[in-house]
Amino acid sequence: MPKPKTLPTMLPLGLLLLAATAQPASAAPLTGNVAIHDPSIAVLEDGLVSFATGVERAPDGGQIRTKISPDGLDWQEAGAVPGGMPDWVSSELGLTPPNLWAPSIFEKDGTHYLYYAASSFGRNDSAIGLMTNEALDASDPTEGWIDQGMVLRSHRTEDFNAIDPFRIDSGGKAWLAFGSFWDGIGMIELDPATGLALPGAERQPLASRGGGAIEAPAILERDGQFYLFVSFDKCCAGTASTYRIMVGRANMITGPYRDRSGTPMLEGGGTELLSSEGRIRGPGGQEVLLRNGAPWLAYHWYDRDHGGVPKLALTPIGFDAEGWPVIALPQL
Repeated sequence: MPKPKTLPTMLPLGLLLLAATAQPASAAPLTGNVAIHDPSIAVLEDGLVSFATGVERAPDGGQIRTKISPDGLDWQEAGAVPGGMPDWVSSELGLTPPNLWAPSIFEKDGTHYLYYAASSFGRNDSAIGLMTNEALDASDPTEGWIDQGMVLRSHRTEDFNAIDPFRIDSGGKAWLAFGSFWDGIGMIELDPATGLALPGAERQPLASRGGGAIEAPAILERDGQFYLFVSFDKCCAGTASTYRIMVGRANMITGPYRDRSGTPMLEGGGTELLSSEGRIRGPGGQEVLLRNGAPWLAYHWYDRDHGGVPKLALTPIGFDAEGWPVIALPQL
């Protein structure tokens, strides 16, 4: 997990304490501009910064979008990362995607690593890229990014999809989880310093639904165990979205991950953590983060009462008596 810096203005301590109990705590309602898709959040000394999928065919080239918040509650738009679509993407894929997808932010020794996906909907002719920033500032989170090029590539002739990246460092090693549909969720080892794939790194399988809908891996390390969060079912269809957040756990970062009943996630297993309820439709696209050492879950959901607009949820993670995560629906 990224090691977050201390944030001076936080939610009440009681909410953070509840995050470690069997009962899920629900954070206070979010305000401001919370329209977002595939959120990833950096916790900085001067506030929180969210990164999200770019806007299709926007004048900014579909680059990753940012928002800022002083306290994690009120959010304001901060613009797109400048530079437009990276040149290497078009030359590598042979086309220019309408936007970049599913960014994932990670911090190590003061440098922020921003992974992102370049693809086309329903295709596995995809690539994961990386930008770095040595001085990320919540007052202007679009400045200072340097594109480092491609990390991972998948082709139509292969059985995996290089999208939805998520980095986690553990035991002195760095790992990138990724994947969608096809053979599901996989992982490769990274160079911890450059953030790029180690030469000859072999893809290791983590979870699969035999070609069915599984996406958006995120991994939390807690008390010697690893929790793999994924999204099942249909994304990106507004109020018709059936996304739901699932989880499994393992004793090693590379698995095998199993759900509460013991079913391997490589065989379609997964314990449901959150699904549609009321005006909250299709929760998913999740990531885990730490705030003052406590685990939180960031994800998007589609608002039935506002035409299916995707919105941000940011919720502390609780754990039951058997060590399984539980979360509450967002307060609206």
